[in-house]
Amino acid sequence: MIAALFRIALCACALVTAGALAQAPPASSVFIDDLTWTELRDDIAAGKTTVIVPIGATEQNGPWMALGKHNVRAKLLSEKIARTLGDALVAPVISYVPEGQVDPPTQHMRFPGTITIPETAFEQTLEYAARSFKRAGFRDIVFLGDHGGYQKSESAVAARLNREWQAQARVRTRSRSTTARPRRPTSRCSSAAATAARKSARTPGWPIPR
Repeated sequence: MIAALFRIALCACALVTAGALAQAPPASSVFIDDLTWTELRDDIAAGKTTVIVPIGATEQNGPWMALGKHNVRAKLLSEKIARTLGDALVAPVISYVPEGQVDPPTQHMRFPGTITIPETAFEQTLEYAARSFKRAGFRDIVFLGDHGGYQKSESAVAARLNREWQAQARVRTRSRSTTARPRRPTSRCSSAAATAARKSARTPGWPIPR
């Protein structure tokens, strides 16, 4: 009898907890692909005019690490920076990047699972993503790369667009290496990246080893 009453009490507690969770307002997402177009429009109108573009890679990382390591790190750090800034959103991760030649295979393409694209295709992807964000109303577009191999392409695209746009919008580049070990932040986004990186360093399991 006592055991039956105890089970009934547990079920009642579970139902009350579930009801409370269902009524709790969901946390506001900073990820663009979680939003509808009208929600995004309203966020931009409310002042969220910075977009962080996380750039990862799909490549071998040894037998102990998943192929998507760079994508996970880029997305996690971008979210931390966006929440620290308070007026920024995060674009979908760009996960296909130059990784070497296909035939004959070079660099990481010698290992199954690595995905590569030509450098020209990568730069065009960055360029037209940035143009799309500018058209949507963003004024600060930040390329946040987690991989050293494509930093030159990021800088080249940013320089071209900044010359063309003449301060109507700005493209900035930041790599994981500069955010994880910051020296002297040069912008509000750099400062937020430094803060997020310091917090990440105190997070169990972070940083993930290269």
